[in-house]
Amino acid sequence: MQVYGRRNSINVQKVLWCLAELGFEEGREFSRIDAGLEYGVIDTPEYRARNPNGLVPTLVDGESGLWESNTIVRYLAAKYGAQTLLPSEPAARADVERWMDWQLGTLWATLRVTFLGLTRVPEAQRDYDAIERSYREATRLLGIADAILEKHDYLAQDRFTVADIGVGLAAHRWVQLAERFPDTLGAPQALPSVDRWLRAIKARPAFSVAVAS
Repeated sequence: MQVYGRRNSINVQKVLWCLAELGFEEGREFSRIDAGLEYGVIDTPEYRARNPNGLVPTLVDGESGLWESNTIVRYLAAKYGAQTLLPSEPAARADVERWMDWQLGTLWATLRVTFLGLTRVPEAQRDYDAIERSYREATRLLGIADAILEKHDYLAQDRFTVADIGVGLAAHRWVQLAERFPDTLGAPQALPSVDRWLRAIKARPAFSVAVAS
């Protein structure tokens, strides 16, 4: 297998975390090719033939070429996970997948405004009202997860699944942003159940493999 994408992309990290949970080791079972931002690659005809969006990640597995991070994670978990990360029974699978969709379409779509505004936009051009507003809304959204995690150890199925990967990576960035930009964002609201869960999933060896410090 080949994974195209830079290691610091949240969407690439989803795939790397899933692969590590499945026991796949970079350099042995798969290779990773840096792509995106300073690495280029994504605008080449060869890459666009695999991923017409010109984004990362892209997975090549034999004859299969996939793009969209959640689709790649679903594929890997279904093909190689023996139902450990993604159950096959429809209701149980939907319980997991709704969190994946929520992370991508709701939580990260909101927090991304803060993330890009503070890490990619030059300071003089930053819209601080939008940055602070999106961070407050992301905090409210994580409160939904906090209420679930108050009663459960994990987001779905009472065990670690791919639901925890994407939401966990977004929550990790939510914490990091407050730590890095305290004067702009202030102290993050206390979400004790999210905090407990985040410590637990970040202690998994696969997190350290996927997310460089």
